[in-house]
Amino acid sequence: MGAAKDLVRLLILVEVIVAIAGPGAAALSMDYYAMSCPFAEYIVRNVVSEAVMGDPTLAAGLLRLHFHDCFVQGCDASVLLDSTASNTAEKDAPANKSLRGFEVIDKIKQMLEAQCPGVVSCADVLAFAARDAVLFAGGPYYGVPTGRRDGSRSVFSDTFTALPAPFLNASGLISLFSTHGFNVQDMVALSGGHTLGVAHCAAFKTRLTTETATLDSGLGSSLAATCKSGGDSATATFDRTSTAFDGVYFKELQQRRGLLTSDQTLFESPETKRLVNAFAMNQAYFFYAFQQGMLKMGQIDLKEGDHGEVRKSCRVVN
Repeated sequence: MGAAKDLVRLLILVEVIVAIAGPGAAALSMDYYAMSCPFAEYIVRNVVSEAVMGDPTLAAGLLRLHFHDCFVQGCDASVLLDSTASNTAEKDAPANKSLRGFEVIDKIKQMLEAQCPGVVSCADVLAFAARDAVLFAGGPYYGVPTGRRDGSRSVFSDTFTALPAPFLNASGLISLFSTHGFNVQDMVALSGGHTLGVAHCAAFKTRLTTETATLDSGLGSSLAATCKSGGDSATATFDRTSTAFDGVYFKELQQRRGLLTSDQTLFESPETKRLVNAFAMNQAYFFYAFQQGMLKMGQIDLKEGDHGEVRKSCRVVN
């Protein structure tokens, strides 16, 4: 009788995990490397901890790498592949030119290959590193199901329509995210990843002159000065705590201090304003919704089993 009860509890637990992780989660596993590379997560966490402690701005870089990987051809580490003489890879596309953290991933992979050769995929490394970057920046911890395989295709033109443009409005964002199975709450919560990091003037300079009604005048003047002195490559932070993972991003949107059009639109649109206000008021709710969004994102267009490979170096196919 006791064994039967334990079995029922186990089945319920499995159902809960699958429900939380979303479609495709059953194909991955929380203990995929338990036997083949039991210290994989520990190795990743140590390297990320050292990197983020040395340069807190790298937390944003590692999170963005995972996002830009998954939204283009799925979570297959295609963003890590280097260009070749005959192919310009994703990482050299205009939208990815400012990506950072590649050297951190290289170090992680080198250490994993020394411990468990040919076992841990680069796609899983990206998922682990993003989670740990968020954690060390003060954000929520969440389990990362693993078993992704690395892809062999990486073409710069694939990024053109796959990644959210900085000028998209809420309707455009909802439409783009929905193609990957995200609901509106997922989209707004994942946009909250902009609580970390910076953007270049090229991405927001148009907003300074065409969207003054939804831009705090003091911030507008400061950003204009930044762009005038530094040009398109100058940067500004998304919020005033740009190395801390918190709910300040949403509070800034309430004050019309969103950096990009695609940020501020979340507060201006009736479709998303309620969520911005809720996340601004309740950071725990934002953290919960962000966890759910990240679990879904990590399942996009997976390559598993015989599809894909485990690269020896994340920069080149085997």
